[in-house]
Amino acid sequence: MKSVGFLSFGHYQPVPGSQTRTASDVLLQSIDLAVAAEELGLDGAFFRVHHFARQLASPFPLLAAVGARTSTIEIGTGVIDMRYENPLYMAEDAAAADLISGGRLQLGISRGSPETAIRGYQSFGHVPPEGMSDADMARAHTGAVPGRDRRCGGRGLRSADDRPVGSASGHAPGAGPQRPHLVGVRHKGHGSLDRAAGDEPDELDAADRGHRRSVRRGRGSSRSRSSVTPGPRRAGSGLHGSRSAAA
Repeated sequence: MKSVGFLSFGHYQPVPGSQTRTASDVLLQSIDLAVAAEELGLDGAFFRVHHFARQLASPFPLLAAVGARTSTIEIGTGVIDMRYENPLYMAEDAAAADLISGGRLQLGISRGSPETAIRGYQSFGHVPPEGMSDADMARAHTGAVPGRDRRCGGRGLRSADDRPVGSASGHAPGAGPQRPHLVGVRHKGHGSLDRAAGDEPDELDAADRGHRRSVRRGRGSSRSRSSVTPGPRRAGSGLHGSRSAAA
């Protein structure tokens, strides 16, 4: 066994006997749980993301708080439903949490799972175009996550407006803060072990082709990310026991 962590769904209910009755309870207790896990020597603190349920739903403020209270444990999501996500906004939030944690963020993503709300992602403003399924939309959102095309790596997305003070000449600044390495530590939620091993084609994320190659070489492998943060690091655990190849 190379690493051990935990995954919390963050359930809360105002019912008799519950010690986690409110959203505030579960958020604060999740931070304390991660701190305690690090003190015990665990390697990873991961949190589920569920919308329209009494569970954890907005991961990045929580991950930033956990990152600020800990120093060695890897932190991440298991997993983010990409049907609900604005890729640029998600990249900015993820980059901020990664900076606060000192480069310990592990992103787990998926193309969707059964949920309590029918087409809940539409309430977030994401409606698949004609002829596109919700899974296809999730793949499209994933493909637009900055880093794949260096949009979070310094290149401007839009032409600059010369009126604001400090605008760059010719191009507006890229989305930021900028953590282009995150695209190489992104993990994918799989529906089956066969899919995790790459036996079933799944183009959720083209960057995961390298991930699937590493899985074929041997499940449970991990790669050092010493280029992300200086000094020795413990090998962390990716979802399903494997890590995406570094970009």
